[in-house]
Amino acid sequence: MKLYGVLCIWCIFVNYIKVASSLFNKDRFHEELLIKPLHGGHIYSYFQFTTTWDVEFKSESFRHCHLFPRALGEVVAKHNVRELHISLTQGTWRHEKWGYQAIDAPPGAELWVWFKEGTEDVDGQWKHLTGALSGLLCASLNFIGGHNSLSPELSFSPTGVLEEGYVNGKPNSSYVRYATLPREVVCTENLTPWKKLLPCDTKRGLSTLLNAGHIYNTNYLSLGIHLRPICRDESCLISSVELIQTVSLVYDTAIVGTGSRDWSIRSLFGTGLAGPCPLASSSMIYIDISQNTSAFTFRLNPPPQEVLTSLRGGQHGVYAAYNVAKLSLPHMFNIAAQHLPSSGSPFGINIPPPIFHASRYIVGYGQERGGIVTRVHNNYRQPLDVIYFENIPWFLPVYMHTLQIMSNGKKIEPVVKHYKPGMERTRPYHLEVGLRLPPRSVTEISLRFDYIFLKWQEYPPDANHGFYVGSAVFTTSLPIARNYTSPPQEGSLFSSGFNASRNGYPVQLRTEVLLVSLPTPDFSMPYNVICLACTVVALAFGPLHNITTKRLMLTNIQKKGVLDWLKSKLWWRAKEKSE
Repeated sequence: MKLYGVLCIWCIFVNYIKVASSLFNKDRFHEELLIKPLHGGHIYSYFQFTTTWDVEFKSESFRHCHLFPRALGEVVAKHNVRELHISLTQGTWRHEKWGYQAIDAPPGAELWVWFKEGTEDVDGQWKHLTGALSGLLCASLNFIGGHNSLSPELSFSPTGVLEEGYVNGKPNSSYVRYATLPREVVCTENLTPWKKLLPCDTKRGLSTLLNAGHIYNTNYLSLGIHLRPICRDESCLISSVELIQTVSLVYDTAIVGTGSRDWSIRSLFGTGLAGPCPLASSSMIYIDISQNTSAFTFRLNPPPQEVLTSLRGGQHGVYAAYNVAKLSLPHMFNIAAQHLPSSGSPFGINIPPPIFHASRYIVGYGQERGGIVTRVHNNYRQPLDVIYFENIPWFLPVYMHTLQIMSNGKKIEPVVKHYKPGMERTRPYHLEVGLRLPPRSVTEISLRFDYIFLKWQEYPPDANHGFYVGSAVFTTSLPIARNYTSPPQEGSLFSSGFNASRNGYPVQLRTEVLLVSLPTPDFSMPYNVICLACTVVALAFGPLHNITTKRLMLTNIQKKGVLDWLKSKLWWRAKEKSE
């Protein structure tokens, strides 16, 4: 009993210290997990780790950190960063089948940053920032430079509070930089430093489910870091710092399961949950059961502590909520979904298609000219205003006069257009077009380009594999929230999106990356010539060199052998004469 009393006092003391420390440091940490069934038997898992810090977004604020990662704070403070967004993604998100994810990301690496007003030498700060982030995340962000970076004019507006830097009522685009590395591969070397930025690392909390042996077997994987200033209260007179770390995963139950549609936390992540992060103010798990109807029924075990209903933009959502902090966990906690034998199609639920999605592809033949065609679908009953953004590498020279926009057989004139031609080995081609899509239409945007020859040192080791072109980005505001899971722009937590109806729902949609085959020289021919030349030199030059530079001389042993041979010869001749 005495030991039990001592433990109780110790627990109360630890909780008091934790609360007092949080109040003193004015920072809070929240962890959330969303699990949502998708079409085709896929499962979408979205982790969101949110750290809010009630300090001014100044360089001096990052000198002393509590829950905020100091390594990231030092990088942000040194390079005058106002807003930072990084994503490392493997795979492609299928918008037409899966709807919209919480935070969209293109395949490969994407980085866009807003610098503070008055920053001198933005390009220099951008170059040093990419190098620092490359070391922090063990990624190839140091390959970002002026040849693949640009400053968007219409897209990528700041998502946080921007107190200054406005020109004619809009942000000054000279302080924003954007770049992608579509060939970047996401591996364990990126996941490990990403997890070290969390307050509890991978020792406690929902981050213990991020097992590298399981999450890299998914159809889609995306790591994200999003830093911005937010309003501290409704008056928005004082700002705070918000850091959101995200992980998006798409599992195929046919691969991770036992051949059925049943799934569980243990089957998805390879382990159960030991408990919440001790430093977290809240630790929640949400399971989307909106499609859990009579035609497609599954049962959750254990039953949820609470069932939440959300009505947002005409979208009715139902979520099973588990508060991890309030669970009694004598063993590893596991949530299992078991489908009833008479439920639905073996291919999973049928999610209504989103009202807006896009795809693109390469056209043309030969290695002289080609084109990029982007198909944009507006399934809504009203026109939709979108901004089309392209970042085309310098080795694909595009021609602005070939831009053609057709919708249902009719030509559409852009509302606004911004084009900045690229320069070889200096800057990419920058194109932004504002469009008004007709209702219930399919719009095609086509652009022609030429194939060019590169210097032989500029080809990668696998030159015949081709060159990647980054995703196109569409920015719009949806009138309804069908298949929309993002929290509102002013919200920090995923749960802030419940019953959060607005006049519009901003979304950024990335298309697929393109693989282009440029004219490639036969790199095997020099290899064959070198091998043949070396063989000829070895066979011809070697003997000739020996003959012309060496003399045949008898050694002492050879001389003795010759004398013995002469003596024996003379002895035999003398013997023959005597006979």
